[in-house]
Amino acid sequence: MLAALVLAGCATNVNVQGRRLNLEGPPGREREGILRADPSKVVAAELAFARLAQEKGQWTAFAQTATDNAVMFVPQPVVARQWLRRQANPAQAVKWQPHQVWSSCDGSMAVTKGAWQRPDGSVGYFTTVWERQRRGEYKWVMDQGDTLAQPLAAPEMIAASAADCGGQPTPPADLLAGPEDQIRAGTARDGTLRWQVVVKPDGSRRVIVRRWDGSAWRDALDEQVAAG
Repeated sequence: MLAALVLAGCATNVNVQGRRLNLEGPPGREREGILRADPSKVVAAELAFARLAQEKGQWTAFAQTATDNAVMFVPQPVVARQWLRRQANPAQAVKWQPHQVWSSCDGSMAVTKGAWQRPDGSVGYFTTVWERQRRGEYKWVMDQGDTLAQPLAAPEMIAASAADCGGQPTPPADLLAGPEDQIRAGTARDGTLRWQVVVKPDGSRRVIVRRWDGSAWRDALDEQVAAG
């Protein structure tokens, strides 16, 4: 029911052709199938995540929905689950709402962006990378954001788009990084969506998400977060 409501509230631009892949099967065997982008399922995961924060506690929700290798920025990158074990839930959790979602052609990876509001009145945005798990559910693998002077305008509908399934994507050029910079990155299983974060020693960072359009790479997001 939730997925149906989410789909009704999304402005979609999704190629449903899908991409034929070898899927994991029993040991020593593989099965062939077609995996497709499903932005509504990603949005449903994001909404469930936000609801869990209100019901069970902010950091509890982050820990329960993260992959084992998920990364956060505080402001230097940390392994999320290790950092979250040491955090007590605030009395009131931050609230957030997704505004946009980008998916790989095969749906193995997706990125959401939206707005957040803290109980003290401060506002900002978030960017979250989601990966589809073996059983089909989504968990987040990267989460970051920043404060804003003014809140993001709420869209009438959540914008949803997917990478093109055509062509053979080659890895895009990485961001330039210095010898002391820290880099975190990931690529969809079919190679049609990629994210990268470069963190400077002072904690400032650049976040870029690129999607394949069938013949070339296009920037979906390019964000700068200042130090401090």
